[in-house]
Amino acid sequence: METVAGAVTHDPPPAAGGRQGGPLIVTEDTELLDDLLRLCAAAGATPEVHHGVPDRRGGWEAAPLVLVGDDAARRVRGAVRRRGVVLVGRDQDDSGVWRRAVEIGAEHVLMLPDGEQWLVDRIADVAEGVGRPALTVGVIGGRGGAGASTLACALAVTSAREGLRTLLVDADPLGGGLDVLLGGETADGLRWPAFASSRGRVGGGALEESLPELHSLRVLSWDRGDRIAVPPQAVRAVLAAARRRGGTVVVDLPRRIDDGVAEVLTQLDVGVLVVPAELRAVAAAGRVASAVGMVLRDLRVAVRGPYPPGLDDREVARLLGLPLVGEVPVEPELLRPDQGTAPPGAAPRGPLARFCKEFWERALVEAGAA
Repeated sequence: METVAGAVTHDPPPAAGGRQGGPLIVTEDTELLDDLLRLCAAAGATPEVHHGVPDRRGGWEAAPLVLVGDDAARRVRGAVRRRGVVLVGRDQDDSGVWRRAVEIGAEHVLMLPDGEQWLVDRIADVAEGVGRPALTVGVIGGRGGAGASTLACALAVTSAREGLRTLLVDADPLGGGLDVLLGGETADGLRWPAFASSRGRVGGGALEESLPELHSLRVLSWDRGDRIAVPPQAVRAVLAAARRRGGTVVVDLPRRIDDGVAEVLTQLDVGVLVVPAELRAVAAAGRVASAVGMVLRDLRVAVRGPYPPGLDDREVARLLGLPLVGEVPVEPELLRPDQGTAPPGAAPRGPLARFCKEFWERALVEAGAA
């Protein structure tokens, strides 16, 4: 066990998908109860309050989180042992609190007020029904015009078509907006500048509901205003909220690495570097890979043809020293001037959609999410 911000922490108990409701509070300490009710309200949860173990069958066992006031430790000593029990106190100098925590099988010991933010986060997690975090994939071009945005959109569209909760994040304020590429620049919903002042925790459900919905996925893009940056702490809060919702998150990354992009890279599971099969593009991609690889461990390469003599996708991967995802196929529909507003990957039987489907099948198996 390790002590963090006044709390002895373990991994939180796993939760099923969907909202689970609020925690169970067990205490007769009115001041402590007032504080716990305030923290539940801040987390958007409505708790159940008892002076001891609930009389109704399953009340103790079924609660997603149990907050036991130090005053009530003796009254719950005989309760069924379970995960997700937090013993909450105030006296930092009371060494007996650790013994009482062991007696009731508490996984966490938390002292107020130091541990308030930690507790708000845990309560919000159970209220949201947090389970497996989203498989988060970043796509970045090895050079300008490599087709990273096209691939990012196609991956997101394919994920949504497969029935996964999907969020497409535009991390490049100078890229023109992924909502435009999806034909939804006028769609209702928030864009990045609306989250610039975000601090601490952002609710995953509230984030999802606030964003434009296009082609069965949610999109976080840029507006047409002057803001071209969001503070790193806001980027961290927003992407963490997106990951808590599960499913998949696809991020279209710029080739420059600033503080905000570095925050995104720390939360990626997989990075895909899109590289045209040209020697100059490979050289440029090598510099991008070097910068990205300082933060992201799992970086792979996807190669776009056509190929000059002596160069193919395997050779590009060898030159870059990266695992090969495969060759990104040309989508004939996207080359037609009359293709309309259909986004990349919209044709289920098209080569790009098949490539993306195979990518997700492999990535989900590797992540243990399939």
